[in-house]
Amino acid sequence: MTHLRTEKNETGRKGLVFSIQRYSIHDGPGIRTTVFFKGCPLRCKWCSNPESLNPYPEIMVREAKCNGCGKCLEICSREAIVLNNDSVHVDRSKCNLCMKCVDVCLPSAIEITGRYMNVEEVVDECSKDELFYRNSGGGVTLSGGEPLYQPEFALNLLRTCKEKGLSTAIDTSGYISWKVLDKVLHCTDLVLYDIKHIDSEMHYRGTGIKNDLILKNLKQVVDIKLARVWIRIPIIPNFNDSEQYIEKLAAFISEMPVEKISLLGYHEWGKPKYEFLGRDYPLNGSASLSQERLQSLSDIMQSKGLEVTVGY
Repeated sequence: MTHLRTEKNETGRKGLVFSIQRYSIHDGPGIRTTVFFKGCPLRCKWCSNPESLNPYPEIMVREAKCNGCGKCLEICSREAIVLNNDSVHVDRSKCNLCMKCVDVCLPSAIEITGRYMNVEEVVDECSKDELFYRNSGGGVTLSGGEPLYQPEFALNLLRTCKEKGLSTAIDTSGYISWKVLDKVLHCTDLVLYDIKHIDSEMHYRGTGIKNDLILKNLKQVVDIKLARVWIRIPIIPNFNDSEQYIEKLAAFISEMPVEKISLLGYHEWGKPKYEFLGRDYPLNGSASLSQERLQSLSDIMQSKGLEVTVGY
């Protein structure tokens, strides 16, 4: 597939971002700006940001916004677009992501997700809320996707934030070489480290990769003591929500002096985005866990002397 809107990344000064969220209160302490990177090596079945997975710009199609003008049909040389009952449909097997349809779609029924930004652009956006960071103990968080999937860009962004006196955090799966992670830790104040499952085979079933490198890196991150560590655990029905597993998980984490553990309940907030991207939702039929259920799992971990919260 040819992606016409691509840009050369000169020495990691430019990267692919799909969202910058200001006034975030869920990605570390205080008021923060979260920079969402595009591209991820994992394929978690419960991912709520499916637009983050592929490391190139894509189109999202919101059929309900279409006004039936037909301009996208006229400009598409691949004949990848059709209108049915004044609603736009894209044949993604024909689409070459030239993005010309995005340019002519006035109602924004066809939108691009993912744009290339340089370090200075991102830092300038983040710096707008510097006063809020200082008053609340907040800062800048790199998330995704997987921010370390673009290691040079992430590192340059973190370094520039630190040079400006901004507190930094990364939200990572830990699936990256230690050489990269070690460099990042030297300019990061807080690591939000995601644990999906501590059993390698179960981890593979849920994410498409095994977890040996992830768990090895976690122990090194904790041991090196360059940054505070919060562990975040998505609790997924029929994957990691049993009392027996939570007992094992608590025993595993209790060996490491992490500052905080957050249990994040499964939800379907990102489900519509799969449709916008022309994909099937992997966990159709799964039910969200009740707050009571999440609290009972939290109680198990707290009984082991761990600091645990439900939610962010």
